[in-house]
Amino acid sequence: MIVEKFLSFSPVNQALFATLITWAMITIGASVVFFTKSVNKRFLNAMLGFASGVMIAAAYWSLLTPAVELSRAMNLPPWIPPLIGFFAGGLFLWLIDRILPHLHLGFPSEDKEGLHTGWKRSTLLVLAVTLHHIPEGLAVGVAFGAVASTLHVINPASAIALTMGIGLQNLPEGMAISLPLRREGMSRRKSFMYGQLSGMVEPIAGVIGALAVVFITPLLPYALAFAAGAMFYVVFEELIPESQRETDTNLPTITALLGFGIMMVVEIMT
Repeated sequence: MIVEKFLSFSPVNQALFATLITWAMITIGASVVFFTKSVNKRFLNAMLGFASGVMIAAAYWSLLTPAVELSRAMNLPPWIPPLIGFFAGGLFLWLIDRILPHLHLGFPSEDKEGLHTGWKRSTLLVLAVTLHHIPEGLAVGVAFGAVASTLHVINPASAIALTMGIGLQNLPEGMAISLPLRREGMSRRKSFMYGQLSGMVEPIAGVIGALAVVFITPLLPYALAFAAGAMFYVVFEELIPESQRETDTNLPTITALLGFGIMMVVEIMT
């Protein structure tokens, strides 16, 4: 009944509600700060590795593969729109990474990236994680926008599966920002607020993505691949390196394979 009611909404509203759910998962992860000041580093690395696998699988099956199928259905060379969109998505995140002031978790303040600024370390840490959530929200929005397409290359179940996958991997990301802020002396309440606010961009990006593909249908294969490229950039630039920083790299590698496998099964079964 709930699913049927959800599917009766417009694609833009579906994208909005779906990304509100993924934001809620970040909030749940960030709420761990009320119960502990730290989480075992090996566990967190394993969760980040798992998130990497989930995102790669979701990007491939829910975004890149439909982009290829859409290109064929639109009588376009099946590799050109996906390739252009994929590299454009990666380039977009690379540019934001170079412009937006931020600091990656675990790095000293002098290693901050982006334009020079006097912002506090806590603000820079939150902005670094916020970068992760832009392509995630965009991916969900584009997927639900694609469901409304008359070409029917993405079904509602696949878009919902993508939402579930991104929501699942948002749990460790919520912990990954709130707990370091707490360890640096910030109060539990502020650590939680900053942690969950990092996901606020997901509903915004989701609505923008859905609107773009609903009103500009020829953009759809490019938009799907764009979201995939942006997600791959986050995985290769942030999640994998962060999960592999400790001496024990086997555990996050195994959990990355596990995350990929689980998401692959979910995507194929839908």
